[in-house]
Amino acid sequence: MATESTVEALLESGAHFGHLTRRWNPKMRKFIYTERNGIHIIDLRKTKILLDIARETAFEAASMGKVVLFVGTKSQAKEAIQNAAKRCGSYYVSERWLGGMLTNFPTIRKSIKRLVAIDKMEADGTFEKFTKKERLMLNRERERLRKVFGGIEEMTRIPGIIFLVDVKKEHIAIQEADKLRISVIGVVDTNCDPDTVHYPIPANDDSIKTIELIAETLADAILEGREIAKQKASEAGVSGERSAKENEMEDDGKGNRRMRQRRNNAPAPGGQKPTFVPPPAKTHIAPAAEIVVEQAPAAEIVVEQAPAAEIVVEQAPAAEIVVEQASTAEISAEQAPATEA
Repeated sequence: MATESTVEALLESGAHFGHLTRRWNPKMRKFIYTERNGIHIIDLRKTKILLDIARETAFEAASMGKVVLFVGTKSQAKEAIQNAAKRCGSYYVSERWLGGMLTNFPTIRKSIKRLVAIDKMEADGTFEKFTKKERLMLNRERERLRKVFGGIEEMTRIPGIIFLVDVKKEHIAIQEADKLRISVIGVVDTNCDPDTVHYPIPANDDSIKTIELIAETLADAILEGREIAKQKASEAGVSGERSAKENEMEDDGKGNRRMRQRRNNAPAPGGQKPTFVPPPAKTHIAPAAEIVVEQAPAAEIVVEQAPAAEIVVEQAPAAEIVVEQASTAEISAEQAPATEA
């Protein structure tokens, strides 16, 4: 059931009550309607407009498949944040915000893996192998980790948008989101700076009913956006299957039309089949490889052929042969002009 966020509903929840006039932030002047009994009264018409803008932003983020994170660590917001986040299938932080929960997310994931490992040890019976004191220590560690990371235990990537209550208390979360360029929707009271968040919602951040109303409104928008995202995913899957089938049909048609080449087995002239001549072997010759043969002018080379097809090479004592070989065999011979063969 959708939660109505009308001006009357905001008025009934006490969203118009601000802080004492001496605790106000001058930047909230444009959202203050009047002053009564030393307390600032928030203009609910502007609250309604900004809440609708924040609702559309949450809807668009959810429809695009982005992760939404709810943050509310003050006592008035814990239960409302948990209920709204669980209802729309989002993640939440309702206890203490640890520094680096966004900017140092890989380290946070290690702590979450430790929590999962302890649960696994209890499930597979490994706990029985430990002593009573060791089991007690593991249970305490698991309770501590679940208290802090229970709301983001299944969050595997950085959120795309954050909704938080009391921007003054959650300033660390805002700073980390600003470094990572994450959009922030925040409930700002008269003592807060509305410029620190992208989508401020001026309202009473100490009223439980007001927090519940705003959180449920955003939860409804996220649920609607998730439905749109599911429809897009299903349509994309159907179109992908259709295109895959069309590609398969095209490939089959091309395969059927492809003709096999015939081999040329015709006999060569003279009735003999053509002999296969292998192509010349390719040799890769490095540019630096060379063999240099230098001989003295008086070098005399006599080649005599023995009866058993032996070749004897005799060289004069003054012949000097210098051979330099590289890794790949390139041969170039340079002989003196007076050399006789």
